[in-house]
Amino acid sequence: MKLKRANMCLYAVTDRSWVGEKSFLQQIEDSLKGGITLLQLREKSLGKEEFLEEAYKVKKLTDKYQVPLIINDNLEIALQVGAAGVHVGQRDMEAGEARKKLGTDKILGVSCRTVEDAKKAEEMGADYLGVGAMFATSTKTEAEVITKERLKAICQAVSIPVVAIGGIKEENMLSLSDSGISGVAVVSGIYAQKDIENACQRLLKLSKEITE
Repeated sequence: MKLKRANMCLYAVTDRSWVGEKSFLQQIEDSLKGGITLLQLREKSLGKEEFLEEAYKVKKLTDKYQVPLIINDNLEIALQVGAAGVHVGQRDMEAGEARKKLGTDKILGVSCRTVEDAKKAEEMGADYLGVGAMFATSTKTEAEVITKERLKAICQAVSIPVVAIGGIKEENMLSLSDSGISGVAVVSGIYAQKDIENACQRLLKLSKEITE
């Protein structure tokens, strides 16, 4: 599928750290009900078979709500389950190599932190960029925070959509206004919330305010 900028508005990135009263799949469905526009399934510790089984289940949910599914870092599983695409980090797989394996009809997202990396990723076939960390984050404690000015420079340097990521929540999202982003990628601001559906509705409203 071809990526639409509207798909980038509220980009949910999964994290099973907060599974408790509800299961992982129930939390994902709550976020879909709340209006997320793109879902990235991120698993760093599951074995291949478990990850594959889970990806099929998540794909059923995203299909039900007509939301594209992106698989983090695992191109093989993305292709096997028929996901909309894959997201790779700078250290995971070179964007050009990922594009060759994906073909032209799948979405390729790439993480980047500099204008140079952003331009290179676009040249290599990236459909969108994830830029951050914008704020200190508990999910990637080693991630260095970047400035809004650099985020803005990256947005101006490329023609593909850019999503900001890293510690983004309701309280700080409006500070990203006028940066040029097409949306925000949120982890704990969604999945650490007691009422995920309502949290997503509020986040979507705020994201639309800063991107429209």
